[in-house]
Amino acid sequence: MRISVVICVYTEERWDDILAAVDSVRTQSLPAQETLLVVDHNARLLRRLKDHYGDGGADAAVGAEADADAGAGQRVRVIANSGSRGLSSGRNTGIAVSCGEVIAFLDDDAVAERDWLRHFAAAYADPRVLAVGGRTVPVWASRRRPVWFPEEFDWVVGCSYRGLPPGRVRVRNVLGGNASFRREAFDAAGGFASGIGRDGDKRPLGCEETELCIRLARARPDALLLIDDRAVIHHKVPAARERFGYFRSRTYAEGLSKALVTRSVGAQAGLETERRYTTRVLPAGIARGLRDALLGRAGGAGRAGAIVAGVAAAAGGYLVGTARARRGGPRFTVAAVPDLSAPDPSAPDLSAPDPSAPSAHARADDGPARSRHESTHESRHESTSRREGAA
Repeated sequence: MRISVVICVYTEERWDDILAAVDSVRTQSLPAQETLLVVDHNARLLRRLKDHYGDGGADAAVGAEADADAGAGQRVRVIANSGSRGLSSGRNTGIAVSCGEVIAFLDDDAVAERDWLRHFAAAYADPRVLAVGGRTVPVWASRRRPVWFPEEFDWVVGCSYRGLPPGRVRVRNVLGGNASFRREAFDAAGGFASGIGRDGDKRPLGCEETELCIRLARARPDALLLIDDRAVIHHKVPAARERFGYFRSRTYAEGLSKALVTRSVGAQAGLETERRYTTRVLPAGIARGLRDALLGRAGGAGRAGAIVAGVAAAAGGYLVGTARARRGGPRFTVAAVPDLSAPDPSAPDLSAPDPSAPSAHARADDGPARSRHESTHESRHESTSRREGAA
């Protein structure tokens, strides 16, 4: 199976992280067809990456077919985001120029374990599967989890959270920083929506993959969307995101994003997983925190309090976002991916944007409680059959 890996990048401050992400793709046990670095309106970073990787075009490899015979997985192409500023347009650009049957997405501050793509490919043996996500493990800047930070809210920092069922399970949506889609998924549902995904510090932030997956399920009711917890990446969490102020701000922003999603797809689909999450997973987390506090364990009361604060902030954001929507507030646009045909490897890369334009693609992390948790789980990893999941 041919898999293209798309890594969207935006700042030279993550130079070492970008190189590490690419290296993790190039050393996969199942080689990628190509790695696409999509640069979001940063001409200096675009030039630097092209210099580093040999321009990523015809000089970097003879072509996709040649890569399959020699140096498979080594091909890196560097291209400019051809759309508007932001992560959604960057991903759509990557989809448009990729040549794989499956397009996988990896965050620019994450590294994939060696069998990441192999586990994705195994799930696609079932032709009904149109999307597969994996498990994202936090790498804390302080080298350990803050004692007050509840595992149930690891989605705040773009990671898999407590409450997701184990194994290979059916979900409502995958998480964008560790995800893959069959090409035909974009033929059926279009690309990532603009106006909802990440773009600098603008709010709302995130939920673009949630909206896409719900749209895909409506376009293809027979489709299976899965998470396989063996497809693991390790995601850096900077010190600024270990602070309670970021936690509160990010949960509030998630509420704003969810209001946009429900405006598009309706509250039933847009909040289906969140209802299970808030009525099952979070009460159990509060109880554990209070129990730990009574037993004198560090951080127990803080974790319980953080869960309550996170729910309150998200609910507040949702109410504000809903009120704005009723007054004709922000909207997002679903655009078809411009061209899904395999590109000519000898064709020039997309033109660089205005070098004077500032970068506005600082990333927040993926949002909460994204899985439907009606699971396909006959054996833990090798087969899929319906079951009711945890959250």
